[in-house]
Amino acid sequence: MERLFRQAIQNPAKVAIVDQSKAYSYGELMTSATRIATFLLGEKSDLNEARVGFMVSPGFDYVAVQWGIWMAGGIAVPLCITYPFPSLQYVIEDTGADIILVGPEYEEILHPYSDYSKIRFIRLSAGIATTEPRTLPQINPNRGAMILYTSGTTSLPKGVLTTHGTIESQISTLIEAWKWSSEDYTVCLLPLHHVHGIINVVCCSLWAGATVEFIHPFDAKQVFETFMEGKVNVFMAVPTIYFKLISQFESESSERKSAISARLNQFRLMVSGSAALPVSVMEKWQQISGHYLLERYGMTEIGMAISNPYDGERKAGYIGKPLPGVEIRLVDEQNVEVPFGEPGEIQVKGPSVFKEYWGKPTATANAFTADGWFMTGDIAVVEQEYFRILGRDSVDIIKSGGYKISALEIEEVLRTHPAIKDCGVVGLPDEEWGELVAAALVSDHALDTKELTTWLRERIPAYKTPRKYLLLDELPRNAMGKVVKNDLKNLF
Repeated sequence: MERLFRQAIQNPAKVAIVDQSKAYSYGELMTSATRIATFLLGEKSDLNEARVGFMVSPGFDYVAVQWGIWMAGGIAVPLCITYPFPSLQYVIEDTGADIILVGPEYEEILHPYSDYSKIRFIRLSAGIATTEPRTLPQINPNRGAMILYTSGTTSLPKGVLTTHGTIESQISTLIEAWKWSSEDYTVCLLPLHHVHGIINVVCCSLWAGATVEFIHPFDAKQVFETFMEGKVNVFMAVPTIYFKLISQFESESSERKSAISARLNQFRLMVSGSAALPVSVMEKWQQISGHYLLERYGMTEIGMAISNPYDGERKAGYIGKPLPGVEIRLVDEQNVEVPFGEPGEIQVKGPSVFKEYWGKPTATANAFTADGWFMTGDIAVVEQEYFRILGRDSVDIIKSGGYKISALEIEEVLRTHPAIKDCGVVGLPDEEWGELVAAALVSDHALDTKELTTWLRERIPAYKTPRKYLLLDELPRNAMGKVVKNDLKNLF
């Protein structure tokens, strides 16, 4: 991971991180990370891929701890700061963590491990003792670096092990594709136990020698206030954040709206990912900011693989084209490449693909084809050279009456209805049809579902029209804003 640390060595005075209005230089980051690495090592010369779980709030301490783990030769296991204890316990015990490092806010929830003899429990509140400088281990790119857990929307979460080389490939690909530079200044609003926050925002900005400001917890008004300071020029978020920012914008005065829009128009890059971006949100944000959001496609297992272009046409509803160094193919159920224009499963190959599912050799073997392609389970089609996601085979592709129906396509149409704020479409088991198309709707108005069905049939074929509806106050979502479809099915 030497390339990630290069800016800290070469430009120690440059501001790397801002959190809670305090600025930290690259030199301070490197000093703190080195001290943590030395402390973690103790009498050892190398942690030799020991798993180190850490639960630390987003900001300077989080990055220093993560860097320190890598520098000491450990495997970083970020723990979600909003998870209940059973979910944390699952990750800690599944990885067999040897060390837990915890920030003061999370000591209570992880207290059961504080006197557990098999785990070294380190409290940041107690301070990291300063020890004599020492030679840190040389880290081979093929060694394990990080374990992130899948969102678990379809099964128990699996630990995705990436190597130092994998992470370097994921970062360098985005540095090239999205033209990161040391002049950039971004904000991080995203959870730091997922690729989007860790790799796309934090690691890319620090690799490039840019500055990243952490805003935690998320507050739409504070985000706009930070934007108005005039430093931020790169912004990445999930669709739910853009939705909340739009709501905040609409509550502002006309004068304030004009000022915010003028400022947003000066940004270099705005990206949306981690969940499908409704075209309606993209269009509204373009009206506000002057930016057509760059949509991209990635997973915990592969980092980012497909992206709309930095320069060139960005198409609403499309994830773009393969990123540099990433091989992509679409195949049918027999693993045969489909003809151009036909839907197929996205499969990925390249140096940015993960090494294995931690402790799950069978799941790892089942995730790859015999010739080494990772099977994403996502169905897409290529139209005019741009990939368009139809959905996840297990949850978004509904097999009804002999048809394969994209739930995402129906959701996009439903969101254009003036009375519908949000929606989720699923397939429900049915003896006659195989699966029935069902839609959960969020609305502030009383909806007449018969009228809605009539409205839909003017826009989509009858076989795609939902047969069942459910009205909800909100949809079940995970930490990255994705609708948890299995939970949604249970609500029916």
